[in-house]
Amino acid sequence: MMYLMAPRYPDIRVRLRSNNPFALVSAVRLALRRSHIDPHEIHRFTEEALQNDEPREIRKICSDWAQVEVTS
Repeated sequence: MMYLMAPRYPDIRVRLRSNNPFALVSAVRLALRRSHIDPHEIHRFTEEALQNDEPREIRKICSDWAQVEVTS
């Protein structure tokens, strides 16, 4: 059985009209900053997201931190 985990910051929602994973990382960073999340946490998110080369994994990490909706 698979359990879905809520994002670390469930009140932060990011909606993006691009499939570019780096645009998604940027959008999540901006949403974290606008929500007054500690800069060290934002740096931690960025490091975690950008250490991956696989777009699917980057999207998963973004979804682990905020509610993400990508439309194309």
